Amino acid sequence: MAGQYYEQLEVGRIFQHEIRRTVTEMDHVLFSALTHNPAALHIDEEYCRNNTEFGQRIVNSAFTLGLVVGVSVGDTTLGTTVGNLGFEEIRFPAPLFHGDTVRVETEVMSRRESSSRPNAGIVVFEHRGFNQNDVLVARCRRTALMLKKSAT
Repeated sequence: MAGQYYEQLEVGRIFQHEIRRTVTEMDHVLFSALTHNPAALHIDEEYCRNNTEFGQRIVNSAFTLGLVVGVSVGDTTLGTTVGNLGFEEIRFPAPLFHGDTVRVETEVMSRRESSSRPNAGIVVFEHRGFNQNDVLVARCRRTALMLKKSAT
């Protein structure tokens, strides 16, 4: 398994994920179309050039969140999770633009035994996404139900 089992996820452990991803215009436009998001902030370059502080389209925050969490999966939860239990404290302190390259780090914030599933434990991850200038563009906490290695 590429992912880590509950026992391997020590509090304070930080993963520096090797995968980096440059966001393309196609990624963003397709995501906006697939999610039926018609906000001019995402799809109208002329509007953004003349009416926003950024002067260009910004990447949809739901895409940014999905990308940041997705990059983390191979190192943390691939094949070792039962499922996500929730997301919280989601923040986007700076915008992401077409052409930006995202890198991600994940920290294990807490963990505890599951009271209802003896084969699993609950882990809280904090995922942080940065652009190519090391500016934080996304941060979230994700709670996951993780399999125990001893149960496999």
